[in-house]
Amino acid sequence: MAGIYIHIPFCRRACHYCNFHFSTSLHYKNELLAALLKEIRLQQSFPGMESVSSLYFGGGTPSLLENEEVNQLIVEIRTHFNLLPDAEITLEANPDDLTEEKLQGWKSAGINRLSIGVQSFFEEDLRWMNRAHTSSQATEGLELALRYFDNITIDLIYGTPGLTDEKWQQNVAKAIALGIPHLSCYALTVEPKTPLDKLIRKEQYENVDPDQQSSQFLQLMRWLEEAGYEHYEISNFAVPGKRSRHNSSYWQQQPYLGLGPSAHSFYGNERQWNIANNNTYITALQEDRIPFEKEILTPVQQVNEYIMTSLRTMEGLNLQSVDDIQRNVLQKGAAKYINSGLLLLREEHLVLTKEGKLLADGIAADLFF
Repeated sequence: MAGIYIHIPFCRRACHYCNFHFSTSLHYKNELLAALLKEIRLQQSFPGMESVSSLYFGGGTPSLLENEEVNQLIVEIRTHFNLLPDAEITLEANPDDLTEEKLQGWKSAGINRLSIGVQSFFEEDLRWMNRAHTSSQATEGLELALRYFDNITIDLIYGTPGLTDEKWQQNVAKAIALGIPHLSCYALTVEPKTPLDKLIRKEQYENVDPDQQSSQFLQLMRWLEEAGYEHYEISNFAVPGKRSRHNSSYWQQQPYLGLGPSAHSFYGNERQWNIANNNTYITALQEDRIPFEKEILTPVQQVNEYIMTSLRTMEGLNLQSVDDIQRNVLQKGAAKYINSGLLLLREEHLVLTKEGKLLADGIAADLFF
């Protein structure tokens, strides 16, 4: 099954930590949406899209769009692609955009899953991150959203300076108490050239503490396991039956099509990505061109990508998915991690332990060919 991602590159405010492609100006929104509609038509023959099981509106902040604009994009997708009747259709939203009118409109348009960027339930943390919403908007928005949607995920960030273990536990406990069925939890990363990076370099903000992040990640895994959530991917936890179908397609290396500026696409051994510039994207589509770059993955790159993505999942790396030579090399490379309690060999699968998940990227890179 394939997935389609639509990038909406607009935000009301720039969060200090964010390095995604977006603009805080809505000046060219109409032109951008027209370009998106045209790209949908031009990409209808993208390989692997015979049956589309998930559609994901990301960004940016898709909840800034008017209801009719969201509906128009979904209608265009249905017109040019075989979007399955039971497809998972997710829209990312900020708490301050959650109104009854918008929630009703999204549901009517076919949205059946919301991804809400809460990040924290504490006012001081939200100000530190430069988020647009308040603590009360986060709580009230979720309570309202739960009246209309039973498939909701929220984002939470841990490992920020000032986030004590007690506050972190309260954030997680509140999400559990609200009955949120899916959580995406990320350690704060200081990306180069972001406002956060500049603030830290100027010593106006305290830097992150890796030991604090590791400790809070271990706590998170324990709390959510006790609450009945599956830790099905490094950053993602779900009650049974509520895994993200769309994001799972990424980790399972299924085909996906990315639409909009900066969006990525993947099929087989090919990956391509649209230019991360709104005006260039708009101009190109006005000329019936899709402005993208492309690469062909070598067999070694494909295996390494499988190692990286599969180790992030609870199912782990299936040794039967590689050839005999690769299997032997992987087993030899994994032996030291198995002996040190960072990896398990379970029914021909290499699976990270809780402690191993703290070092997931490093272990995967060490196993690369």
